[in-house]
Amino acid sequence: MKRLTLAAAVIGVLVLTAIASFAQDAVVLTIDGKINGGAPRDFSVRQLEAVGTATVETSTPWHNGKVMFEGVPLGRLMNHVGASGKTAAVFALNNYRTEIPLSDFSRYSVILAMKKDGAYMPVSDKGPLFIVYPFDTSQELKSELFYSRSAWQVRRITIE
Repeated sequence: MKRLTLAAAVIGVLVLTAIASFAQDAVVLTIDGKINGGAPRDFSVRQLEAVGTATVETSTPWHNGKVMFEGVPLGRLMNHVGASGKTAAVFALNNYRTEIPLSDFSRYSVILAMKKDGAYMPVSDKGPLFIVYPFDTSQELKSELFYSRSAWQVRRITIE
């Protein structure tokens, strides 16, 4: 009986590992518009992480206390796709749309967060992608303007 339980546990771990791996390879973001080559670029979590990650510890209006976010710096991601426009139109899974000047990304070290406090963010908790400004670094960032730019459940970015 113990041998069967151990085998079931091993199979369960393998199935969960395969599911997690598949989730990291699923397309979570499309970037289109004024980018190198002109064709839309799809990214999985794994591909976004390969661009390089950074962390931002900050408080937000949507969380209690400070939170550690980890994700790809949006300035770096825009360089990676060769963004040549002035504005990023950001679309969420629920069709929320916000516009962000591309200059914000490097000026404020904005990240496209995938993790909150070390864990990947599910859709039910602002994931899988959440635009995070380092709100605690400047009083200027603690305003409705920048809060409205901090879209969660991001699915597409169009460079205009």
